[in-house]
Amino acid sequence: MYYYPYIYPNPFYVNPHGYYHVRQPVNMPLPYGNMYDYSFNPNIKIEDRIIKDHGKQPFSLDIEDATKENDTFRTAIWTGEHLQVTLMSIPVGEDIGLENHQTTDQFLRLEDGKGIVQMGKQKDRLDYNVKVSDDDAIMVPAGFWHNIVNTGNKPLKLYSIYAPPEHPFGTVHQTKEEAMHEEHA
Repeated sequence: MYYYPYIYPNPFYVNPHGYYHVRQPVNMPLPYGNMYDYSFNPNIKIEDRIIKDHGKQPFSLDIEDATKENDTFRTAIWTGEHLQVTLMSIPVGEDIGLENHQTTDQFLRLEDGKGIVQMGKQKDRLDYNVKVSDDDAIMVPAGFWHNIVNTGNKPLKLYSIYAPPEHPFGTVHQTKEEAMHEEHA
């Protein structure tokens, strides 16, 4: 009905700089809802959207939103045969704790907050010290001692990918103390 020459960034607008004699669609509905939001999928039950370990089953979610909403020290959200994904929230002034995974490589991505990552081949010699913040990724080779300290003024939100899995299926640690107690037991 009305002519809108500049409707960019609408994904259906093809030519933002010309051909004004051609009408462009203003609001074209998506045929199956928003394909990036699984809440529109009627086949997914509400209990399957709850943050829990969905391992060995096909699963997808907005990892950034899930990470930012997580308030537990560690929650496994997917544990398979060769891979595990956990969400973590590190309180202000706290750290993950110095650890070493002999047979597991680890990938960590910070979604919110800032800190310092420390790594080294020996427990008493952490010669890799780098400041990290939002959107930074950290790769930890198997056998390296490592720790991340929250140096910001809000909880450090991150997710971790272990290959192979490091924690039992369904792991949920509300606090660091709970995690340390379970690891020693």
